[in-house]
Order: sequence, then C-alpha cells, then structure tokens
Amino acid sequence: MRRIKYWVIALAGVGVIGLGTAAYRDDFRLGQNIEMMVNVMRVLYLYYVDPIDADELGKSAAAGLVGDLDPYTELIHADENEQFELMTTGKYGGIGALIRQRNDTVFVAEPYRGTPSDRAGLKIGDAFLKIGDKDAIGLTTKGVSDALKGDPGTSVEITVRKLQTGAAETLTIQRQVIELPSVPYFGVVGDSVGYIHHADFTEGSADEVRRAFMALKSQGINRLILDYRSNGGGIMQEAVAVLGLFVPRGTEVLSMRGRGAGMNKTYRTETQPIDTQIPIAVLVDGRSASASEIVAGALQDLDRGVLIGQRTFGKGLVQSTMPVTGGSTLKVTTAKYYIPSGRCIQAVDYSHQRDSIGVRTIPDSLIKEYRTAGGRRVYDGGGVMPDIRTEAEYNSRFAVVVYAKGFVDDFADRWGVANAGRDVVATEFRLTEQDWNDFVAFLSDKDLGYRSASDVALDNLRRNAEYERRMTDEIRAELDKVAGLLTGDNAANLKLYRTELEEMLENAIVLRRCHSAGVAEHNLPRDPEVARARGVLSDIADYRRILTEKDTDRK
Repeated sequence: MRRIKYWVIALAGVGVIGLGTAAYRDDFRLGQNIEMMVNVMRVLYLYYVDPIDADELGKSAAAGLVGDLDPYTELIHADENEQFELMTTGKYGGIGALIRQRNDTVFVAEPYRGTPSDRAGLKIGDAFLKIGDKDAIGLTTKGVSDALKGDPGTSVEITVRKLQTGAAETLTIQRQVIELPSVPYFGVVGDSVGYIHHADFTEGSADEVRRAFMALKSQGINRLILDYRSNGGGIMQEAVAVLGLFVPRGTEVLSMRGRGAGMNKTYRTETQPIDTQIPIAVLVDGRSASASEIVAGALQDLDRGVLIGQRTFGKGLVQSTMPVTGGSTLKVTTAKYYIPSGRCIQAVDYSHQRDSIGVRTIPDSLIKEYRTAGGRRVYDGGGVMPDIRTEAEYNSRFAVVVYAKGFVDDFADRWGVANAGRDVVATEFRLTEQDWNDFVAFLSDKDLGYRSASDVALDNLRRNAEYERRMTDEIRAELDKVAGLLTGDNAANLKLYRTELEEMLENAIVLRRCHSAGVAEHNLPRDPEVARARGVLSDIADYRRILTEKDTDRK
C-alpha cells in the first residue's frame, strides 16, 4: 500500500516538474519572439527604403498580433477610445444628431428627440455650411462629427442651409451629454399586449427596460413582446439584470468558462423580479447576438418565454478589456459563455484550422442535444433556434440600390418642403397615388446603375460558354430569349418592387415628422412577426403547450 502511494506521489511530482518545464519553455519562446518582433520593427524603421511612421508601424504590428485570433479581439488605440466608450456606454458629449453625406455636403439625418439639436430647431435635410469659423463643405461625416462633439456645457456655432427655406441660418448650440436610448420605443400593441424594442446592451439598459415595463404595466398590459431583432449585444451584466426582471431572484442564468484566473464564473439574478408570470414572446433574428442571445436563450432554457423568428447569430464569446501602453486598450476574448441548459451558442470555432471560406462552423455531427428546465429538446451548434421559425424578409436588390443612392431620402426631403402643411400621423400615414407618381417622375432622369443578379448571372453564363467554346447559334438564341424574358427597365422594376419602396418612403417621411418612435408606431401594425407573437400570446393554451412540449429544430 505504501509502495502504491509512493508511486502516485512520484508521478504527481514528475507532472509538476513537467508542467514547470513546459511553462518555462513557453515563457522562453515568448521572450524570444518578443525580441524578434522588436528587432524586425527596428530594422524596418531604420532601413526600409521609404520613411515609416513609428506609430503606424506599431499599430500594424499590434493588428498582426490579434488579426488571426477572432473578430472580437482587437487593439483599441488611444485615439479610438472615445468611440469605444460610446459603444459601451451609449453616451457622448455633443448636440445629438445623426448625420449623412451626399457628395461634398453633410446633412442632418435625424435630430434625436429632446437633444440640443432638436431644441435648436435642426431638421432632417438641413445642410452644414460652417462649424465655428471652419467651412463644412467638403468635410466627411467623421470631420463634421468630430467638430460637433466636445465637452458638455461648451458651445458650438454652426451655420446650416435650412431645407424648408433654402436660407442660411447661424445657431449657437450648447453641447450636453447625449445618452442614446437602449429602448427607443415601447407601447401597447393590440389588446393588453405590451411591446418593448430593446436595441442594445449599453450601461443602464436594464433600467430602461424596467422603466418601460413598469410604464406598460401601469397601462394594464398582461402579456409582453420583447423585440431583440438586430440587437448586436453589449454588456453581459446588463443581460443578467434584464433576466432578473422576469425570473425569481437567485436563478442561474449564465456561466463563463475560460483559461485565465477568475474567468470561470456563474451568474445568478440578484434583484427582486417585477413579474415572473406574465406570458412573454421574444423576437429574434440572424442579427441578434451576444447579450441579446443570453437573454433570449436563457428565457427559452428556463421555459419562461416563447422565441419567434430566425436562428440567432451565434456569438458565445466573452471579451474583457485590459489597458496597454500609451492609453490604448486591448479587448480580448477571455471566455465562452453557457446558458442555463449548458449549451454554448458560439457558431464558429476559431481555435481550429479554417475551412475554405475562412472560418470553421460547428459540423452537424457535433451538434449536441440539451434540455430546458421542463425537459424540451434544444441544441447547440451556433445561435439560439427559436421555438417558432419564421422566414426572414429581405428587400430586393433594386430597392436597396434606390435607397443606397440616397433617392429615398432626397424625395422625402422634397416631399416635406412641398407638403409643409400636410399632417402626418405615424399610425395612419400612407402615400397617396399622387405621391407615388411624383416619386416615379422624380426617378425618371436618375441613373440608378442597376443590374439584377439574374442579368449578371446570364452574362457570366455567356462568357463561360464562350470561354469553353460551347457557344453555338442555338445556345446563343436560347440565351437571347431568356434575356428578353428577364429584361426589366426602371419603370418595370418600380412596378414590381412598389410595395417595399412605398414602405421605405413612408418610413422616411414619418421619420422627418415623428422621429424614430413614430417609425416604430408606423411599422408595428404590419409587422408579421409582431402579429405572430400577438397570436401566440392571445392563445394561452397554445403558449403553455409550446413551453411544455415543443422541441426546437436541430438546425
């Protein structure tokens, strides 16, 4: 017996020595590589044929260090910290306006409601002419944005050309802390159904959700829709706090596992919930990521809400920020997170050899089955699969081209000037037939530069047939016939894609009169996924059946 114990201890000792030797060897190799990198930078700086900026060289070297890891590990340089701060806090010092550029001029794209820009009377379509004593014509959106931002309490003088009158107007606007809302809209949709659009997870977003929910409860709602479509995530702790509103205090909703000390952690809700019984429908799509997936996935795993939409993005990686030299910050992936069923929703494995498209997704053979609190089957393999799948809606390429070229915004600006006395009620506004005809006439002399994907594919087929010497008169005639069937000029395309273009135009006009909250009110009545959620919530028996019996699809 003693002999056996001796060998166990001896083997353990060998293991410790081996680990120590391996750690020493790794540290030595790390030191060698650091020395090599410094020497390469030094030689390049001193002897490269053209002068090299030392700062740019350092940035390039740092980018190379993190560039092959994952898309979320990045070096944030000191001059980029302000933008990073905005992403995490949703706050900045400025006048509170979204801007866009057309040719050499920057315009107001949206003055946020209640901000200095809104109170000063800036309107969508007003053009920046001067900022202070500096000519704004020719500046980029970044140049104008940088000039408008500053310490809260300071003032900035701007000269704009007013869209409505065409006259130049000089304004002095006092900057303030601008807090972009995490909940841009909430309201009652239908019979006692509350709706909350939660757009991101910046600091304080859970408090915004709480306030929105309390306001809705005061209006008598007894069912709730949480909209996480296109929510790219943010601060993980805010996701835990949001879950704490709807599940009992002390419920485990998340765990993290990583290599570094202190990276393994379990998160439980810490606050007293507001409502643990209200039926909840959660809307998700392929752009719901990170913290939004934590909320949606945990509600599903706890059988606390029905998920409706498309499979989510699949970002199950946790980033931590660490200060480095010169005021820069390293945002580095330090752990993976796991929702209550035990699944990790990460879709891409960055640790292994990449495939032909540059990444490695989880193969079907490795998708694992998990169980919700009530025993329903759910799966990992990337993202959260909804309980009720719907088809994603996409705009046509033609409509996207028209929008991207600025023609929708330009027409909405013209419409606003021509219809200054016309009331716009967000929930009721619709384009008239005359409005549509005016838009068609507006586009009649515009170069859209549009070619359909079908046209491009047909051209490729012609070229390939010629290259492979397979083009015969018969094939050429058939291709010409297909081309004739596919041909659509702008007039035909406008007729074909009228519905979605009308929606874009209506949204642009409503935005100019009723802000972004008005756009949400305008779209909600015709949102098919909101309608589906309302239908599920109105049939409590079906809602309960889904939460107790329905497995999700495997993929």
